[in-house]
Amino acid sequence: MMKYLQRLGRSLMLPIAVLPAAALLLGIGYAIDPSGWGGNSPLAAFLVKAGSSIIDNMGILFALGVSIGLSKDKSGAAALTGLVGWLVSTVMLNPEAVAQMQSIDVEAVNPAFGKVETQFLGIIIGIIASVIYNKFNDTKLPQALAFFSGRRLPPILMSFASLLLVGVMMFVWPPVYTGLTQFGEWMVGLGAVGAGLYAFFNRLLIPTGLHHALNAVFWFDLAGIDDINKFWSGTGELGVTGMYQGGFFPIMMFGLPAAALAIYTMADKDQKKKVGSLMLAAGVATFVTGVTEPLEFAFMFIAPILYGIHALLTGISLFIAATFGWTAGFGFSAGAIDYALSFNLPLANKPYMLIIQGLVFAAIYYFVFVAAIKTFDLKTPGRGVAIDEDANDIRSALSSDSSSDDKYPKMAKIILDGLGGAENIATLNYCTSRLRMELKDTGKVDENRILQANVPAVRKQGGPNVHVIVGTDVEFVAREMEKLI
Repeated sequence: MMKYLQRLGRSLMLPIAVLPAAALLLGIGYAIDPSGWGGNSPLAAFLVKAGSSIIDNMGILFALGVSIGLSKDKSGAAALTGLVGWLVSTVMLNPEAVAQMQSIDVEAVNPAFGKVETQFLGIIIGIIASVIYNKFNDTKLPQALAFFSGRRLPPILMSFASLLLVGVMMFVWPPVYTGLTQFGEWMVGLGAVGAGLYAFFNRLLIPTGLHHALNAVFWFDLAGIDDINKFWSGTGELGVTGMYQGGFFPIMMFGLPAAALAIYTMADKDQKKKVGSLMLAAGVATFVTGVTEPLEFAFMFIAPILYGIHALLTGISLFIAATFGWTAGFGFSAGAIDYALSFNLPLANKPYMLIIQGLVFAAIYYFVFVAAIKTFDLKTPGRGVAIDEDANDIRSALSSDSSSDDKYPKMAKIILDGLGGAENIATLNYCTSRLRMELKDTGKVDENRILQANVPAVRKQGGPNVHVIVGTDVEFVAREMEKLI
């Protein structure tokens, strides 16, 4: 189940990766006309509506993304299977169709059916579509029906499976929706405390890759919270909507870069140059883009006390921002790019205070990390955990050759070598910053060899599962590995 949930979390990153486009369009549109949805400027209206077309259709994006992500060969036919499921299900479950099937007035239909086009339904449809596709995409029908064999069959079967799903949803969706709504209302009722608890567990789940499932409850329309959609569309409440996003900015733009500085400060003298280059790259990535994993994985396993402190401080940050109603939003992650784009949105409330809060948290992170490393004599990169000389030489070669076309093939070859060779790879996938592999024999893994590819960390997830933290250019490394395999 852990393995499957990790795959599901990875597949959700495909549609989530589209959100920066919506953020860019909405951010520019609202910068032109901060007073509303763009009604005072044709150009602003053009951009805002374009961005809204993505935000308002996250359900179908989730259906397509999960269908592809969980399919065994990432075929477009899997996406088509998910699309068929979405179209059949949403048309059959809209209030007008439900009223007709139940022989009642539309006004008497359970209000849950007016909220059926959610990411929740998209995920369910994507899972069903992927199961059908994986099972039947190689099926050969009798000669008379041969045209419908292979990849043409799953979308056809999905149309019938969707009818069964509709029948189940007619009875299941109203209580599920009520339960999710009540859960969301309970968390919202906790106010700032709820935001802090969410952020704390969000960080704790990062090592497992399951934080995406928790995020979906608060960021999307699974429990009625829908923080991202409401914030960017301007349909929420000032000072409230965005409370599950705003407090991340002080951490990712200031706190974690300060933690990187603390790790550099505490490194041994003969390791400072090597640690400095690694921490600088990771710190810049988290400040600009909000991609934190390369930095977090540099210390989460060798110094779990520091990671626990980081999770606690993240919870405190969201608690403080939510308490005072300081909000900003992101389409991808809480980096400087999203901060700038969201600054003029209608529901951005005193976002400049997040900068002040961030500066305070930078000082807290730096001095707390330094004190913790000294007090507990913690091992951190360059302090008790030396960066291998040979690995550093290869890192330097890769870095100096960063603009050339053969950087990623070199990294791929080194990583494959450290994983026991191409023949040891059972499956290969990737998400925002990680390579995710299932290996035939994890005993063949040579972590030191993998680290020579200039990657921050290697993580054995249990069983055959191994993750290699690469960074934002993980896709290019994965493609080269696929070629070698």
